[in-house]
Amino acid sequence: MTHVDLIVIGAGAAGLSVASGAAQMGARVVLIEAGEMGGDCLNHGCVPSKALIAAAATAQVMRDAGRFGIAPVVPQVDFAAVMDHVADVIAGIAPHDSQERFEGLGVRVIRGWARFTGPQSVEVNGETLHARRIVIATGSRPFVPPVPGLADAGYLANETIFSLRTCPSHLLVLGGGPIGVELAQAFRRLGAEVTLIQSGSILAREDPEAVEVVRTALIGDGVTLREGVHVDEAGRDGDRVWLRIGADRIEGSHLLVATGRRAATDGLGLDAAGITGDGKCIVTDRRLRTANRRVFAVGDIVAGAPSFTHVAGYHAGVVIRQTMLGLPARADHTKIPRVTYVAPELAHIGLTEDEARKAHGDVRVIRQPYADIDRARTDRAEAGFLKLVLHRGRPVGVTIVGKEAGELIAPWVVALASRTRLSVLSGLVLPYPTLSDLGKRAAGAYFSDKLFGNPWVERAVRLIQRVLP
Repeated sequence: MTHVDLIVIGAGAAGLSVASGAAQMGARVVLIEAGEMGGDCLNHGCVPSKALIAAAATAQVMRDAGRFGIAPVVPQVDFAAVMDHVADVIAGIAPHDSQERFEGLGVRVIRGWARFTGPQSVEVNGETLHARRIVIATGSRPFVPPVPGLADAGYLANETIFSLRTCPSHLLVLGGGPIGVELAQAFRRLGAEVTLIQSGSILAREDPEAVEVVRTALIGDGVTLREGVHVDEAGRDGDRVWLRIGADRIEGSHLLVATGRRAATDGLGLDAAGITGDGKCIVTDRRLRTANRRVFAVGDIVAGAPSFTHVAGYHAGVVIRQTMLGLPARADHTKIPRVTYVAPELAHIGLTEDEARKAHGDVRVIRQPYADIDRARTDRAEAGFLKLVLHRGRPVGVTIVGKEAGELIAPWVVALASRTRLSVLSGLVLPYPTLSDLGKRAAGAYFSDKLFGNPWVERAVRLIQRVLP
């Protein structure tokens, strides 16, 4: 198989989806991976972090049991056993992403570093392969800021933190994006003292009102937040790592760097294939084609693409339709949902309120608190709200912060993608009591303001009452 239909470089979420889809449609496929099958999501990202968060949430339930009339207890956390749980979850999913499974699908899997040698040729382990189409799906790596002394201080990233076997006594988290916030709360709930340092606001791209709910929860859990500060220097004294912020020096037992991601394209020889980048990512058109029209780029190496596993899967579908079926397909990133799995969760799709005002000027905002939902009250989960942003009566953005926000955003993903009318959402018959009533209430509020207290409606009703038999 030196001349094939498709070469896929990278066996993460995007690459695996492309390779499996193409192979099952009858294409001759080569999949090249130098690291672990499953990529960052399975081994160092979504899967281990959510498994760790689940363990931390269980510990927190024990502390908070008093809210329900049950004696609270201080959980006895066996951190090594927690990490065994994380490893077990990874191991349970790994067979789906394994080399054996893909070879069973007819994919030739090569473990090694790929390098372009021409517009349609790739070299790996001394062998040159040629393909009609090539897909780059190499993913991203942690970005390490240029803080003096940071490299020598010793730090953890998402690729190494899940290898810990003992809980840090004091974890310093540099970076207040989703990864930093999620892991800061999880480690605090598992017993570590945690200080989170962020140059601006935590979760800066999210709705400020929603972020304030998360901020309050983090502080309530005991996370120390240092926002709006700049780290001038880092270093290590024996087994203690430190960060200098102006005149202050913060010390900890461990340091987690969670300051963003950068495309993993080093060593690919993109110039040999005529592929251009912007210094951070690969530039593509809306069809995900690079400057070399026979080479596609997918996932978080694509300039402007959100760095999520579900986007990687979406990109795979866009490429499969073109390369296997010859159908036109374009990527649209305007309606991609995102969730930060902190407690309470923060989910969003479309435009934030600020973005909508800048884009449309005239918008209407409906805010539906969790506290008005009976199921939220029974679960003692009143913190949070849904914010619905409308333009000309149609939703253009939804933010949910609260319990199970990541699940509650799903109908709004459908609504924005299909331009569903609010009357459909407000007219749904939902089981009682459920948190899903949050979305229905928000949609119904749009019509309530038009119907209730409207003098024209009142006159019409009085007239109808006179003529009705």
